[in-house]
Amino acid sequence: MSVPDVEADLSHHGHVSLWQGRLTLRLESGNHGPAKVPEATVRLDLSAAPAAGQALPDHCLWGGDRVVLCRTGQLRPAGRARETAFELAMTGDPAEVVVRIDTAWNGGASDRNPENQRHRVLVPATGDLYAF
Repeated sequence: MSVPDVEADLSHHGHVSLWQGRLTLRLESGNHGPAKVPEATVRLDLSAAPAAGQALPDHCLWGGDRVVLCRTGQLRPAGRARETAFELAMTGDPAEVVVRIDTAWNGGASDRNPENQRHRVLVPATGDLYAF
């Protein structure tokens, strides 16, 4: 007996800013369908190291010294999941940080449009919001 192919279209959108050595990120994940995803994990990979020992939201954890992994909760078709927002003090005062956003796990669903869940954002230390 074969397992049916579940198809979903995950996306991650939000904004990030950097000012005076503090990186602020807001992220919302969604699913354009057609099937629901019981749970997914989004990976945030930073080009600069955050200061050690910082707390993350309850649904996030450190996946390395520059990697944050966050659960999305259930993603219904045409629905949104929990918003993820946090601020990190960076080591030193970097002039810029590159943030890579991607799905680390999607519950085994196939996704014909992975580009709307993969982002690479250059964030200069201007305090401006950079959308993805």
